[in-house]
Amino acid sequence: MGIDGSPCSRTAALWAAAEACRRSRPLHLVHAADTDRRAYWSDAETMQALREAGRDLLAETANAVGERFPNLIVTRQLDRQGPVAGLRAAAGDRKTIVVGSRGIGGFSALMLGSVGLAVAARAEVPVIVVRGEPERPGTGRVTAAVRDADDLEWLLLAAAEANVRKVPLHMVSVWNVLAHIGVMATMLDGPGPPTRRLGREVRTLADRMREWYPDLTVDEQVETGTSTPGVLVEASARSNLVVMGRSRRPLGAGPALGRVAHALVHHAHCPVEIVPRGFGDRGGNL
Repeated sequence: MGIDGSPCSRTAALWAAAEACRRSRPLHLVHAADTDRRAYWSDAETMQALREAGRDLLAETANAVGERFPNLIVTRQLDRQGPVAGLRAAAGDRKTIVVGSRGIGGFSALMLGSVGLAVAARAEVPVIVVRGEPERPGTGRVTAAVRDADDLEWLLLAAAEANVRKVPLHMVSVWNVLAHIGVMATMLDGPGPPTRRLGREVRTLADRMREWYPDLTVDEQVETGTSTPGVLVEASARSNLVVMGRSRRPLGAGPALGRVAHALVHHAHCPVEIVPRGFGDRGGNL
């Protein structure tokens, strides 16, 4: 869990603590003070103040978590790197990173801080951006944003998320009409061959989830629409968690979130988990 002293960070830390308790796992709090870089232009007194402030922040957050979850094992780390590098290093190749939806800098209109965006785009492990109202009641499902048949590896993690919560897995896929204009004739008044094919792929994936988790309730929703993010944001209002895979960038382009993931981490009504493709192949799990 990355903490920076912001109210959203405190909210996210308590959410992460609840999830750690649910899984009987420890919670590792990380504050990346970026002292290695700042040392180039800051004096020794300033550097010492930064380290002391970081230790105080870690202690205060750990105490807040301990009051709410007294049996949870909580560890702390003051990292000398910048936030993105520090969180990626602390997570290794198996853990999950949790960040808040707003940092302490920037403009209030920006719904997700630059650190959160960078971590979600570059991490080799799942990243959960804690969004939504702090006291929002659970709605009893995990929603998976499915694109095609290649989503099997990260869907298994979404199914595991639903299974550990004992709630249904709701698989949503959207055949976007606007994305195909000029390529083929669309059928706005009913499902055509593309949507039927997508429906078959989603049903096949759902059957695989049921095979892996026989006691898990799995349902599918395939829609034809003009806004994939709009459908998913609407679905998030009725979800405890939205999970989606992070696409690989074409032609080796630099790391970035796709348009749909970007919209979700800015506007979803519940926490959003971004899973890098290939994580399941490395043995990643809950």
